[in-house]
Amino acid sequence: MDFNLADLFEAAVDAFPDREYLVADGRRLTYAQMEDRANRLAHHLAAAGVGKGDHVGIYALNSAEWVETAWAVFKLRAVWININFRYVEDELRYLFSNADLVALVHQRQFSPRVATLLPELPALHHVIVIDDDSAEPDPRHDAVDFEQAMASGSPERDFAPRSGDDLYILYTGGTTGMPKGVVWPQRNVFYALGGGIDALTGVRMDRPEQMVEKGIAAGGQLSFLPIAPLMHGASQWAVMGQSFVGNRICLVPKFDPHEVWTLIEREKVNMVMITGDAMGKPLIEALGEPGASYDLSSLIGITSTAALFSPSVKDAFFAQFPNLIMTDAIGSSESGNNGISMIKPGGTAMKSGPTVSSTGGTVVFDENLEAVKPGSGVIGKIARSGDIPIGYYNDPVKSAEVFITVDDKQFVMPGDFATVEADGSVTLLGRGSICINSGGEKIFPEEVESVVRSHPDVMDAIVVGAPDERFGQRVAAIIEPRTGRAAPSLEAVQEHCRNHVAGYKVPRQLHVVDKIERSPSGKPDYQWANAIVTTRSPVS
Repeated sequence: MDFNLADLFEAAVDAFPDREYLVADGRRLTYAQMEDRANRLAHHLAAAGVGKGDHVGIYALNSAEWVETAWAVFKLRAVWININFRYVEDELRYLFSNADLVALVHQRQFSPRVATLLPELPALHHVIVIDDDSAEPDPRHDAVDFEQAMASGSPERDFAPRSGDDLYILYTGGTTGMPKGVVWPQRNVFYALGGGIDALTGVRMDRPEQMVEKGIAAGGQLSFLPIAPLMHGASQWAVMGQSFVGNRICLVPKFDPHEVWTLIEREKVNMVMITGDAMGKPLIEALGEPGASYDLSSLIGITSTAALFSPSVKDAFFAQFPNLIMTDAIGSSESGNNGISMIKPGGTAMKSGPTVSSTGGTVVFDENLEAVKPGSGVIGKIARSGDIPIGYYNDPVKSAEVFITVDDKQFVMPGDFATVEADGSVTLLGRGSICINSGGEKIFPEEVESVVRSHPDVMDAIVVGAPDERFGQRVAAIIEPRTGRAAPSLEAVQEHCRNHVAGYKVPRQLHVVDKIERSPSGKPDYQWANAIVTTRSPVS
């Protein structure tokens, strides 16, 4: 047994075969049942010519089939590729080609797009279709039904030995440009994201068997609900990381606040993972709607990751759940987990972004690639060494920019700005590619967004830079008004913001939309926002 993801899962299967592992859209699977089905699908894929190092795309909403496919691919030492189901044809064409797919497992509703692209992808030789409520035809004549593929394979676990050097690739859209595949050795990503290093204590596992031992020592099973789509890395790691210690995962196909609360009540969910305000705010406000009543006594914790979780929304959760364990998990597809910030009632206010204790592999570099001194106030870029990826797939130019060497040591520096506090903790400010430069002042959108969203008439907001003849850029806010309320004026938004941020950060331009565009994981769609501020007239 190695620090290999399939090995770690199989060890949990052997230790907890009869425990329920997955609850998804009406289906329930124990660890042993998941093992049986993943083995069958793996053997089918192997018979279709999929082997070590081959890339298999997964193009579907959250479902049991998504998870079954993931484990089947890893069992073969192949690599699964996450596909954003919101991508349009050009984005999918780029991803399918860039990722060198040889096989694809997709939901039937996506057949029309797949059928259009397949003639351009001669290397993609095997297609499996997951049935859903749509009536779309197969994308080509030799496509195989998912359940037929499953039935054709052997349930035996008779695969070749694996290695911690086997690869895991996570495609991330980032804030600009086409999607990029972050290439991780499985051993490294296990330590960075899979629980190999305890996020709270910093204790590092030195044997793969310790994960099962940790699960046994816990004395019982916790239930986790990651709400974001499985094409998002945070949800993938909830599903995988929690399996290594024998916990249970619940999934929802798409985010709906009342469906989430209903699932928490029915399945007695203990921990929920959200992506910031985009999920947190609708969730907490749903509890205040007329007739909303749920037994949520099982809920003990909530973790936010990958998007801003603002103080006002955190305060609202504490008002509803005074004893809630709340954390901000800070990290990225390229760097893994950079730390966890424990949030306490009365302590939700933040300087600009979340502040976390720095770990041994985390450093903030200035523009000269020298470590920022604690308490200096210098804004630098956060970097990480140790358990890191090896680069971007098929992108040597971008890899050279982000994966750097300083004093003979390898670092990944994806572009997140940060400061180092006097006590050595690190405050994350935001991604450099979306930073607003107004007259030489750096303004990080997440900080201003948090304040704008706390306005009583605002449901959601995105902040970007708009062209300005004098200052280069000015702060522009795009808001979605709260249902049943009139949109606030620019003056009202400015007055509200002046009580919370410096004057140069206050929005100078306002746009009102029916709905803020976000990715399925809840991340702001800054490309959409930039198009709004450059093509539409602002509110006068």
